Amino acid sequence: MERPTIRQLEGLVAVADHGSFRRAAASLGISQPALSAQVQAAEHLLGVQVFERDRRRVLVTPAGEEVVARARLALTAVDEVRATARRRAEPLVGPLRLGVIPTIAPYWLPALLPAIRTRFPRLELILREEQTSRLLAQLDTGQLDVALLALPVPGDLTTAAVAREDFLVAAPRGAPVLSRRGALKERDLDAETVLLLEDGHCLRDQALAVCSRGGAVESMEVRGTSLPTLVQMVAGGLGVTLLPEAAAAALVGRTRGPIGLARFATPAPGRTIGLAWRTSSARLREFRLLAEALRTEAERYLTKLHG
Repeated sequence: MERPTIRQLEGLVAVADHGSFRRAAASLGISQPALSAQVQAAEHLLGVQVFERDRRRVLVTPAGEEVVARARLALTAVDEVRATARRRAEPLVGPLRLGVIPTIAPYWLPALLPAIRTRFPRLELILREEQTSRLLAQLDTGQLDVALLALPVPGDLTTAAVAREDFLVAAPRGAPVLSRRGALKERDLDAETVLLLEDGHCLRDQALAVCSRGGAVESMEVRGTSLPTLVQMVAGGLGVTLLPEAAAAALVGRTRGPIGLARFATPAPGRTIGLAWRTSSARLREFRLLAEALRTEAERYLTKLHG
């Protein structure tokens, strides 16, 4: 059975979009008679009338609505074939929809993205910041290509570790817990009031596990909506909190402010940051390449923090 050509499908979609053969022809860069011939040939081949025509306007027929919708899908598939071939020739080119959780985005992306842009100059990153559950849902539905979050994650996903960062204790200056810098044990949190993020943040669950092992008590009166909010609450004397290493450097650093930081003794509690993507994705090679590049830059960044 003879099939419509790509040009014929493009013609059908263009006429439907513009509601005019003249404007559709101009958008395609061909003459109006040539476009009319393409559309007529497609209608004859398909055995349906796609458009109603008169001197004033062009309308899509009920049968034509479905034909045009399928033509759009077919053209999208053709574009994907071309994009796949382009990616095989040169990886990480074009749009990439990257999701990032809020406890990573402001603290890691400024350190990681400049090197990624330098290494892959034709990569167009489209960033979306959401909590873990939403990122996983968007990965599942294809709204995201890949996500940078804390591992492990549930679902049929492939993951690659990018960095492992320690948790630090942030406390008001003069707090007893700060006296054991570098030798802090989880049990030293015993009976401390610990401020945590609100429900929905994966960092909350990770911090709760540390608190549980150390005998700390979560503050039930206040919970933070973000890490900067937690830091302000600590500065106000409401308790202590756990901060991932990169966030601690950005929010507290080494200044002589109202908050001090204490490191745990090795092996310190912490989290693994990684990249996740659908196992069924056709871009597995590209995502692994991206993960390797992120890992290299993350190692440099952590070395700088430790120095």
